[in-house]
Formats: sequence, structure tokens, C-alpha cells
Amino acid sequence: MTDPLAEVVTLLQPGASFSKLASAAGPWRVARSDAGRPFYCAVLEGRCRLAVDDQPSIVLEQGDFVLLPSANEFIMSSLEPPPDDEPTGHLELGPRHYRLGRPDGPAEVRMAVGYCAFGSADTALLLSLLPRFVHVRGEPRLATLVELVDEEARAARPARDVILAHLLEILLIEALRADNGAAAAPGLIRGLADERLATALRRLHEDPTRAWTVPDLAREAGLSRTVFFERFRRIVGLTPMDYLIAWRMALAKDMLRREGGGVAEVAERVGYASASTFTIAFSRHVGVPPARYAKGA
Repeated sequence: MTDPLAEVVTLLQPGASFSKLASAAGPWRVARSDAGRPFYCAVLEGRCRLAVDDQPSIVLEQGDFVLLPSANEFIMSSLEPPPDDEPTGHLELGPRHYRLGRPDGPAEVRMAVGYCAFGSADTALLLSLLPRFVHVRGEPRLATLVELVDEEARAARPARDVILAHLLEILLIEALRADNGAAAAPGLIRGLADERLATALRRLHEDPTRAWTVPDLAREAGLSRTVFFERFRRIVGLTPMDYLIAWRMALAKDMLRREGGGVAEVAERVGYASASTFTIAFSRHVGVPPARYAKGA
């Protein structure tokens, strides 16, 4: 059976760009504005605060894992931040190991943090299907995976990049599938957590070339057309047909760039009856014709 979440994460082509261990004591504050740089953090010991995009801060504690697939502005700090709200300096204790706040004495919090990079040409579209902020509590597997990523990133062993890519795929999937409650943001994760919508999403991913209609997908979900349409739009954040088009275009861009398929072949493989129909749809969605896109223009 096709797994939509695994397909999206695989298409993102994650790779590690930076990872480190951070420890802190006393008042400290770190502010970042890294639009489009996916950020993750596992709290290994202690507690700290995190605020994302001017939202109220939350307290992170030992065992918590945070993932920001498309991080914008965020602030991490001690439970009682510095009074002037100014970022504090850091001390490098060793390779990729940093100390924040008070330089001496025992650490009050220890974290494994890092950024990853996505190699997909369609990162923005794929990320739009995922939540903007994931906070998972009580999943020790995630902290273990972060430690494995950090260990591999530090080493200079054969096949390092291949191992890192697979570890990050597993890390992203573990984090995203753990964040499947009703409070999750609209997107693919919430859709897959809904038993009825999950059936329709899996069928759509299994057979993207089929000439799907809303009534077809509603029957797969066992819902009326109206109930299915409204439920899909509310939970996934797109209409069923907009999701289908977005997924077909993501597949097409990957085929054109990575596999080097011709326009007619790609058109057929993503469900278009003719190259001309596909070219019109692709140009409208992407902004350039598929042949030009394939050449990297």
C-alpha cells in the first residue's frame, strides 16, 4: 500500500547541513530568523522556552522533540530569559559543542539541535502539505535518532551522506506521524489521521494517473460528496482537486529534473491525456513550460 507521508518526505530529499550539541546555564537567549531552513531540537536534559513566529512561548522539557519544517523566526531561552531580551553569546567547548549563558558550573539544560536542507526542486509545495510546527512529547525514539544524526554528521566515515539522508528521512517521518492529533495544523498529517480521508489520500497516491473526480474520492472515503469536500478542505487545507494537481506537479517536477523524462512520457505518468494538456497545466502551476523547466531554466 502506498504511504503518502513517506512519499512526500522522500521527494523532499533531506540532507544534514548542520548539527550540534548545546548546553546552557543561567539566563540565556538565542534568536533566529531562518526562513526555509528546517530546524529540529531534542531536549536531552532540563527545561527551556521556545517561541515561534511571535506566538506565546512554550516550555520544552527533557524528552521533548521540536521540528520546524520551514522555520521562520524563533526564540529559545532559559525559563527566565535575560532582562534586556538581548541574545547571549556562546562558548565553543569542542567540535560542534556549544555552551550558552553562564560559562561555568553544571549545565541546566542540554539539547541536540540542527538544521537540515531539502534537495527537492519543489520544496515549497511539499512543505505546504506539512505542519509548520511539530512538538512531540514522550517519544524517546526521536531523541535517539537526533543523537544518531549528530554522531554521523561529526564522523568522516564512508557513505556518510547516504546514511545521513536515510536517518533524516526516518527522523522526519517519526516526528510527523507522532504529531497527528486534532490540534495539528491543517495538512497531510491531519488528513492521514482521519480514517475516512486517509483512505482517499492513499488511493490518490497509489494511482495519481487516474482521472479522479470529487465523487470518486468521496466514494473511496465512504462519505457524501459535500461532506467529503468540506471535510477534506478543512482538514487538509486544500480542495481534493487542488491537492491532486499539486501532487501531480510535484511528481512531474521530480521526473523532469531527476529522471530526465521527456514531456510526453511525464505527462502520461502523471495522468494527462496529452503532452499539450500537461504543458498548459504545468505552465500555469509552475510558471514555465515543462521542457524549459527540465533544462533548469
